[in-house]
Amino acid sequence: HALALARGLPASGIHHLEGHLLSPLLARRAPEFPFVALLVSGGHTQLMHVDGVGRYALLGETQDDAAGEAFDKTATLLGLGYPGGPALSQLADQGVPNRYRLPRPMLRSGDLEFSFSGLKTAVSLLVRDARPDGSPLDAPVRANIARAFQDAVVEVLVAKCAQAIETTGLARLVVAGGVGANRSLRAALDAEGARRGFDV
Repeated sequence: HALALARGLPASGIHHLEGHLLSPLLARRAPEFPFVALLVSGGHTQLMHVDGVGRYALLGETQDDAAGEAFDKTATLLGLGYPGGPALSQLADQGVPNRYRLPRPMLRSGDLEFSFSGLKTAVSLLVRDARPDGSPLDAPVRANIARAFQDAVVEVLVAKCAQAIETTGLARLVVAGGVGANRSLRAALDAEGARRGFDV
C-alpha cells in the first residue's frame, strides 16, 4: 500500500489463496464460472466450489501437510535438496511403476479431506529399509521411491477431484497452485476428465 500511495496508484487487497484461485482467469481460454477448483501448492491443498469472484465454498482441505509440502519433504529424504518438488517429479519419470507400494491416505474416507503427513512417514520408513547400513540409495531405488510417492499423491488428488465434480454436479475443474504444473497430475486429471465427462 505504501508503494501505491507514494506512486499515486490504486491498490487492491488480494488474499493469497484468492490470487492462486483466480490466476487461471488470466489464461488465453479463461474458465467460466461456476467450477470446482483444486488449489494445490506447497502450503495448501483445498477443493473449492467457485461461483464467481468472491463467491467460494470450501469443499475439503488437507488435515496436515499440503501436497507440495509432502513433495518437498520427500525430495529432501531422497537427497534432492529443497525445494525439491520439480526435481522429484523428474526423478519419478525414471522410476518403475508399482515397484514400491505406498499408502493412499484418505482415498476412501467418503469426504473431500486430504492428509499427506503419513505418506511422508511411509517414504521415510521405505528409505530407511532400503539402506539398512546407512549407505546412500542407488539411483534406480531413488527413482522407484519417487515414482511410488508421486503415483500415490496423484491418485488421491485425482480421486478427490472426481468426487468433488460428482458431489457438486459441475462439469469444470480448474487447477491452481505450483503442484498443478506436475505433468503426471495434469495427464491423470485430463484422462479422468475425458473418462467422466468433465473439463479440466
